[in-house]
Amino acid sequence: MTRLPEGRAILEIRHAVRAWFVARPGPVVVALSGGADSLALTAAAVAETPSVRALVVDHGLQPGSRDVADAAASAARVLGCIDATVLPVDVDGAGGMEAAARRARYRALDDARDGAHVLVAHTLDDQAETVLLGLARGSGPRSIAGMAEWDAPWGRPLLGVRRAVTRAACVELGLTPFEDPHNVDPDFTRVRLRLEALPLLEDILGGGVAPALARTAAQLREDSAVLDDLADDLLTRSRAGRELDVSTVADAPTALRRRAVRAWLHDVGAHALSDKQLRTIDGLLVDWRGQGGVAVGGGPAGARLVVRRRHGRLAAELEWSLRDSGRSGTV
Repeated sequence: MTRLPEGRAILEIRHAVRAWFVARPGPVVVALSGGADSLALTAAAVAETPSVRALVVDHGLQPGSRDVADAAASAARVLGCIDATVLPVDVDGAGGMEAAARRARYRALDDARDGAHVLVAHTLDDQAETVLLGLARGSGPRSIAGMAEWDAPWGRPLLGVRRAVTRAACVELGLTPFEDPHNVDPDFTRVRLRLEALPLLEDILGGGVAPALARTAAQLREDSAVLDDLADDLLTRSRAGRELDVSTVADAPTALRRRAVRAWLHDVGAHALSDKQLRTIDGLLVDWRGQGGVAVGGGPAGARLVVRRRHGRLAAELEWSLRDSGRSGTV
């Protein structure tokens, strides 16, 4: 473990990281970008626990990105990491560059973590932005609940730490963080929230908006954890093989019923469900009039998943395109 200067900012970050480690012991790697947040997290991690490794993802989206990644890896070694590995990734544009880069980054980190927990440097400010995005998009309680401190294998020790503190910690440590130009590019919705919307809300409401949004997220996560446990029990009782027994699930309270149905659909391969899809499927349970199936995302190329009610059960069936119309089946 590395001895660090005892400035106020780095001590606050070390306290947060130490509390996270006490609750979740085990080997860790740090996802390091070279920015202030991840540099401060890396410094605190190596001061609080032995044998920290750093993983640096090179998205290849900007000229000189490999040089930036190599510099971050070098900084990790200087800070005391036992190893620092650069992970080049290919970013496809499906769903927009932000989403594609995130998918590629998390996939690479998961592949390289070798069973360790992965620490990522999301701060309280990141949490506030996530909650505000969820509110604006009407994405429901899961989005408004924001990010969790622990969502295996991802750990976020800094969710209670402000971004200004990580920057101050880098000053105390004599580190020069990389300033990613994407973080000030107004073409990205999150950047405009950060630079325009949140400061305006702080001005109008007299400050404290980011911590208030983060508190709201924490309260929702606590409630959601209880509801998820109850919904898991409902799903267990409702399963009929790969299908759902309508009579068991239909009488449950709406919040539990929809959570159970969402979990079942996720299990059978449906992802990125919209609120409209979920409500329409819920209609197959509680407003049954003989209506047809509901198409949802998922399934192999050339097919889609369709949820149908038949003989008192819900089933998710693969429906193939015309060229593959000879194939069918229930998943």
